[in-house]
Amino acid sequence: MIETFKLIIEEHISFRKQILKLAKSDLVKMYRGAALGWAWAVIKPMVTLFVFWFAFSVGLRRGGPIDGYPFFLWLIAGMLPWFFMSEMIVGGAACIRNYKHLVTKMKFPISTIPTFVNISHMFTHLILLAVTIALFISFGYFPDKYYLQIPIYMLMMFVFFTVWSLFAGLLSALSKDFQNLVTAFSSAIFWMSGILYDVNKIRHGWIRLLLKFNPVTVIANGYRKAFIYKQWFFEDTEELLCYCTTLFIFILAATWAYKRLRKEIPDVM
Repeated sequence: MIETFKLIIEEHISFRKQILKLAKSDLVKMYRGAALGWAWAVIKPMVTLFVFWFAFSVGLRRGGPIDGYPFFLWLIAGMLPWFFMSEMIVGGAACIRNYKHLVTKMKFPISTIPTFVNISHMFTHLILLAVTIALFISFGYFPDKYYLQIPIYMLMMFVFFTVWSLFAGLLSALSKDFQNLVTAFSSAIFWMSGILYDVNKIRHGWIRLLLKFNPVTVIANGYRKAFIYKQWFFEDTEELLCYCTTLFIFILAATWAYKRLRKEIPDVM
């Protein structure tokens, strides 16, 4: 396992230039052929946000201010990382299949495919982050010292979903049933991850603790700490410990899967 983990690191170091080039290519391909081009990186998420805002604030009338912030801004703060994470939950599982030509026709290390796909989606995330900060400013809420921890949560998000994509991508390349399973559960992950509610307000302690082992919950809550709650990432040690535990488990799982499947995948595909 340790030797396989070292191999993955070495492959990333050796192919670092190719990773960046492929990330750029993936980013261009994402919006190629669309008349509005990069505008879709903002339009699609904003339409989704409007639908949720309308449903909760106008339809259900349960969108009152939270910690002095309008519900719309509270919703944006949690949805912002979700747009990235949702792409990587499903897209990460399909990434190796989507780039099977790199596996079957070229001697390109499989472990680096999830990384450049992740990087390309991170660029889109940065655009949405800039739009979100602009929206907060337009409402009269200016950046403060708590914004300094946003890059930390971005790194946590990037690392976990790169590891997830390697694990899920390998299994999906071996069996498309796993990819279909991930797609089927993506909606369940959304509704059970505290995107639309505060996990810390759940009465049952064991349910609250269980949900904190979900990195989606931790990262969405982390963005809200920066934008809304004004708390530092290190104040909730339980949350950090849960994230690190889940990350460690998936690192072991991804390393094991890479060790067992990296030589079989080209033949299977």
